[in-house]
Amino acid sequence: MNPGQTENANWRMFARLSVLALLMFGFGFAMVPYYKKFCEVTGITNLLQPNAKQSEITNSQVDKSRWVTLEFDANTHGMPWQFAPLQRSVRVHPGEMTQVEFQIKNNGSGALVGQAIPSYGPKQGAAFVKKLECFCFRQQALAAGETRRMPVQLVIDPALPANVNTLTLSYTFFEVPAADVKKSSAAGAANGKAG
Repeated sequence: MNPGQTENANWRMFARLSVLALLMFGFGFAMVPYYKKFCEVTGITNLLQPNAKQSEITNSQVDKSRWVTLEFDANTHGMPWQFAPLQRSVRVHPGEMTQVEFQIKNNGSGALVGQAIPSYGPKQGAAFVKKLECFCFRQQALAAGETRRMPVQLVIDPALPANVNTLTLSYTFFEVPAADVKKSSAAGAANGKAG
């Protein structure tokens, strides 16, 4: 190849690369509307605009059209414990998570272990109360004079029949005999070692 041909080949390559650079630059500008639409669809736009009004996240399973009154009752069966709900009743929308607390105190002279058993009124209401956290899931050991607050987190299923406007949730604490406490502790320890 002679010097003239090399120079022409260089100019042709330069022209091709210049056209390619201009096309890439133009493609970048052409992508702006697509990028904006992509950000809108994926929600990135809201993240990039801190002053933009954020839409509230709502639980679509909450039935805001009705209220249900939850009443709470607490009892002990032959135990020297003082047991009561901190709220006697609450009004909730079905589907809405609710938390209430109960307080218990051992007025006896020694440590005791108890287990709470729930009951419902009306009876069919049990199928519509979904507990996420409850002291009734475990045995409760209290030393003499010990006081404890215990939460219950629950949701009323929106499928609760429309004619049921009040549910009563009652707990009764029963003493767990020492032999059953040991069996329960041994079973838990064995499961812990196995896991």
